[in-house]
Amino acid sequence: MLFINTRPSERAASLTQALQAAQIDVLEVPLLELVKQPFSNELHGLYQQIQDAQVIVVVSPTAVNIGMEYLSQANLSLSDLKHIQWIAVGQATATCLKKYGIESHVPEVETSEGMLNLPILTALNAGACIAFWRGEGGRLFMMDHLKQLNMRVLNLVLYHRQCPMQASTVIDHHFESLNELSSFSVLITSEASWLNWLSMMKKYPQLIEKAYYLVLGSRLSAIVAAAMQPYKALGWTEIHDLQPETILQQLANVQGMS
Repeated sequence: MLFINTRPSERAASLTQALQAAQIDVLEVPLLELVKQPFSNELHGLYQQIQDAQVIVVVSPTAVNIGMEYLSQANLSLSDLKHIQWIAVGQATATCLKKYGIESHVPEVETSEGMLNLPILTALNAGACIAFWRGEGGRLFMMDHLKQLNMRVLNLVLYHRQCPMQASTVIDHHFESLNELSSFSVLITSEASWLNWLSMMKKYPQLIEKAYYLVLGSRLSAIVAAAMQPYKALGWTEIHDLQPETILQQLANVQGMS
């Protein structure tokens, strides 16, 4: 079964290579690209408060790299943050933090819900300060939940996300071959990428029903399930991380069902 890897271009390669090594055909259709926000007065002001934080939540390798760049622009260093605990959304982000000498807490399920269940967060008292290094539109559920627990949230929006123009070009170019397939698999890792996929599929609604979706996390799985009700979709399955072995196991399960 063909696998459509929808990860941003800079994050897609390792998964694509691992699947291809296992004789899986892969088509890369990046549904998100990450564009750095300028270092504004607002961001500078938030960085001046970051030493108040007990925890910094970092949502992507991109957030790590931009966050460190802007830390320097704010005339701060990692030594100023040595009292702070770090949370990484997943292993790729944790690996990126480690390059800066930072050990981080990583949830078993690489989602907002997974991070909220980490003991480092559940042990915090009301009034604790938590900083987010994130992209525009991301992790709103998590921040809202923490605010409801009377936590102080520092919201550092370091980049925005958009659908790359190349995504539609790739689908247009491969439409005939995709339409000839009885089925294929699509990776969905965020609500933003899911909405971008649906937007592209307005042009090719028949492809929606040829796809089997691998969806990251329970909340996103519920969103996909609700959106699929009008369609005779092949189905979807919930995954809890983006490790190649997890993807390969799920693809083997899908092949077994077909």
